[in-house]
Amino acid sequence: MKEIYFAGGCFWGTEHFFKQIEGVTDTETGFANGHTEHPTYKEVYTDTTGFAETVRVCYDPSRVSLRFLLRMFFKAIDPTSLNRQGHDEGTRYRTGIYFTDPADLPLIEEVWQEEQQRWSEPLVVEKEPLRNYYSAEDYHQDYLDKNPDGYCHLPLSLFAFARQAKDPEINGCA
Repeated sequence: MKEIYFAGGCFWGTEHFFKQIEGVTDTETGFANGHTEHPTYKEVYTDTTGFAETVRVCYDPSRVSLRFLLRMFFKAIDPTSLNRQGHDEGTRYRTGIYFTDPADLPLIEEVWQEEQQRWSEPLVVEKEPLRNYYSAEDYHQDYLDKNPDGYCHLPLSLFAFARQAKDPEINGCA
């Protein structure tokens, strides 16, 4: 199993999105790359801790590639919007790709550059090593499963798209 961390705005929708993708084995909401220890949601919400709402994505590389996960991530965000996704604003809602394996960086850079070619504005998605990560409180885990009518900045059609999406590198239709 491998892991990658995605900050894509409100972590409720980002987690639910990645849970739909075949080959993703586990997800967890949390806070990444801030400057305090063991932050609470209430503290992160103040935008004074430096943390971004982030989702830890564990995946089986024999079933889904990092390239595919990165491309799916870019489908779920506005990569040109600084500190804002949907109606959510603040540094805690910035977008980012945080990696634990330095060998992943060249691929992250490659996909990031491919995505940049699709936009006339510069991308503002962070690409950084994971410096720290803390799990969010229990009520944030699997939030949209527990609260199907709960707030989400992502359209429902995106979840259906993720459920049906297949990685061409794994499924033989490159």
